[in-house]
Amino acid sequence: MSRSLYPLASLSQIRQTPSRADGIPAPLESAILANACKLIHTAGILLHQKQVAVATAQILFQRFWFVSSLKSFSVADIAFGALYLGSKLEECSLRVRDLVNVYHVLLQRAKGKVGKEIGVMSYFGNTFYELKDCRLGFNTHVVLPYGSLVSYLRLLGQDKQNVVAKAWGYLNDALQSPVYALYQIPTIVSAAILLTIRFLAIRLPDAWWKLFDTEWEDVWSVCGYIMRLYHPEVDRKVVQGMLTKGDVRAWLEENPGAVDVVQEEDTTTIDRVN
Repeated sequence: MSRSLYPLASLSQIRQTPSRADGIPAPLESAILANACKLIHTAGILLHQKQVAVATAQILFQRFWFVSSLKSFSVADIAFGALYLGSKLEECSLRVRDLVNVYHVLLQRAKGKVGKEIGVMSYFGNTFYELKDCRLGFNTHVVLPYGSLVSYLRLLGQDKQNVVAKAWGYLNDALQSPVYALYQIPTIVSAAILLTIRFLAIRLPDAWWKLFDTEWEDVWSVCGYIMRLYHPEVDRKVVQGMLTKGDVRAWLEENPGAVDVVQEEDTTTIDRVN
């Protein structure tokens, strides 16, 4: 990761992540990570955790996979570690036992094992200690976009509640993608504003994004990442069945000839603002 104030993935990491180097296609990798981010979000709701902690956790989680492979680490374990760490960093800590038990239930549900009786994970069980000791060894500095969003919309004269809420939603959805590990916050916020004004048919001045020192190509690219979340290319059942490194390794054994096709940015669903 870059050693700048706000750490971003390097060009070499973007071109080939550790997971892709291990033979996992980019669409599948993205789908697995997006599903795990939803798991983090759901766990945060069940634990009544603050949004800032959940958002921080999702950003840390996405960063992790630019230095680690899905073949070596279970996404469910890292998702747990990210939420625990995000909660500590945002000073709204959780009881580890509560967090582990919630994840245990969510994983059972994902595997279709939830019935009338749900076994609660033993506080001293091996699985508990495996999760509790999970580490995320990289720069943990995170900048959240929400304050910038409100400031930008106010500057543009578009700070009505419906506009802010829509753009806020796009920023939250973007947490399921790697954009927070790829682009600076002004670029991501500008992309959320672009999608919002197109959805709500709002007209802004020409080249308004330059007010925030962002490049059109980068804003456009972030829009593509967000829009692809709404049109998944991988079957949901396949993704939900790949929550552990064992699941990923089994898939690789069954698909030894999988070819990673580099996709072009899918920006056909929005028009450029002139």
